Amino acid sequence: MDSQTPQASQPSQSPHPHSPHSFQVDLRGLVDLLSHHLYSSPRVYLRELLQNAVDAITARRSADPGAPARVRLYAADGGLRVEDTGVGLTEPDVHSLLATIGRSSKRAEGLHEARSDFLGQFGIGLLACFLVAERIRVVSRSARTPGAPPVEWTARDDGSYTVRTLPDAERPEPGTTVYLTARAGAAEWLAPERVRALARDFGSLLPYDVRVGDEPVTELPAPWDRVHPSPAGRRVALARHCRELFGFTPLDSIDLDVPVAGVRGVAYVLPSAVSPAQRAGHRVHLKGMLLTERAEQLLPDWAFFVRCVLDTDSLRPTASRESLYEDETLAAVRDALGTRIRSWLTGLAAGDPERLAAFLAVHHLGVKSLARHDAGMLRTMLPWLPFETTDGQLSLEEFAQRHPVVHFTRTVEEYRQVAPIAAAQGVGVVNGGYTYDSELVEALPRVRPGTVVAELDADTVTAHLDAVDPAEELALAGFLAAARDRLDPLGCDVVLRAFHPLSVPALHLDDRAARHEQARAAAEEEADDLWAGILGSLRGSAPRARLVLNHLNPLVRRIGSLGDPELIGTATESLYGQALLRAQRPLRPADSALLNRAFIGLLEWATHGEGDGR
Repeated sequence: MDSQTPQASQPSQSPHPHSPHSFQVDLRGLVDLLSHHLYSSPRVYLRELLQNAVDAITARRSADPGAPARVRLYAADGGLRVEDTGVGLTEPDVHSLLATIGRSSKRAEGLHEARSDFLGQFGIGLLACFLVAERIRVVSRSARTPGAPPVEWTARDDGSYTVRTLPDAERPEPGTTVYLTARAGAAEWLAPERVRALARDFGSLLPYDVRVGDEPVTELPAPWDRVHPSPAGRRVALARHCRELFGFTPLDSIDLDVPVAGVRGVAYVLPSAVSPAQRAGHRVHLKGMLLTERAEQLLPDWAFFVRCVLDTDSLRPTASRESLYEDETLAAVRDALGTRIRSWLTGLAAGDPERLAAFLAVHHLGVKSLARHDAGMLRTMLPWLPFETTDGQLSLEEFAQRHPVVHFTRTVEEYRQVAPIAAAQGVGVVNGGYTYDSELVEALPRVRPGTVVAELDADTVTAHLDAVDPAEELALAGFLAAARDRLDPLGCDVVLRAFHPLSVPALHLDDRAARHEQARAAAEEEADDLWAGILGSLRGSAPRARLVLNHLNPLVRRIGSLGDPELIGTATESLYGQALLRAQRPLRPADSALLNRAFIGLLEWATHGEGDGR
């Protein structure tokens, strides 16, 4: 019997002061490091066992294509046995490969030509099994060296191992059997139900016959490669697969076939809207073995409305084999998959507008995100993407056909200020305050030459309102002066115009420059002398907000006939507050105080006569 502790190699005895020494490795500490920092869960131990078995079969079949290809798992009594018909090991192989941490069997002589068919790339191998096992026993017989006897390798989690040869009867056929004995507190990972579930999860697409006991694990061909009697039947089958895998019924499914990158799979369209900031988790199989359920960088950021499951033989895994390595190959695959999803969208636009409309009703935000940077996609989606406008929910194409100038606002608040008035004056306005909308409106001339796009500001709105007869405005000079005096401390001017609808007595208009000036003035009031001086120096000729009074409104006419300046001021404050509320603008503390003051003032005025007994 040969008993060794490979990680405790003795330092060189050379007397030279600079002679090299070997690293000392604490296996228990290394296993703890793996479990807490490399692997997300002990569940990966079963993937490593399946991977080793599949790689061994692949190696044997590279020399003997007719060799059996079976993997069997048996869980019972707190232990697990995994048998494979792979290439097997000789005693020198055991010492060289199993007993040296970091050594990969794929580097063995005679196997390098088949390396591209292997799943593993890092040689961690059975070390991961110590996450759940206190003892690992391997019995193997080599197919490459028929005369070699079976060999047994037994290792414990304290770092010691033994190797011995066995009689031929112990392992008459080539292949390997791995026995695990559960460590304290980890028996649940070797329970039959858990082993069965993990084997199905990791190995459902493996190319060989894998079973837990007599129950098949593999389900080939993959769902996206199965033959169905009709396209409708295929859609139903894929929808069922999506429900089983992700827990939702998709709006549609998109084939992801990129032969040049060795990628096959399907993308399922989510049935409900999700945030663009939410990172999607996709299932990626590497040569049939599940690599990860949380691949986030697989698709472009704009494709957040799908969940993918695919199999690849070209993408590179990270050291933990639980995520994808970001390299040029992944970038190329990401672009190719994005192109496939884009082609699906353009296909719907060309041939299935009803399904496209159903999709956009849920996921228009994702398409808008794509269209920002893709002129071709914007041109394709122009007749379909919905926008909020003064003419109702319309596409930009239809809206541009109706209006010679496409006006837009950059915020929802600005749109709410002007929408009713602009609509009554025949001015078309698009609400660009929602995510991506203003960018798309500004991009419109690039894909629709000749279209005029202009940002709507307070001056433009005011210019579209009818001026009041000069004589009538002159007669109201005293009223307007009192109104302006009352609102001047709030940084707001008062103008008189005639506009529809008649039911709107006043319109509050400002723009970003006016709001910036209001914020600067408020900060100046609260600042100390030094900062007040600095902020005061920033005061410029920025436009002020304005309260546009509607001369056609009966209430405004009655207020204009009042002779009491104090009452005119209170009424003006009430109109100002009502206009702010109508625009759904957030109120500053000064605005809230004004509303309260105006309300109390009107109550006092209304009850003044009763208090005097009149």
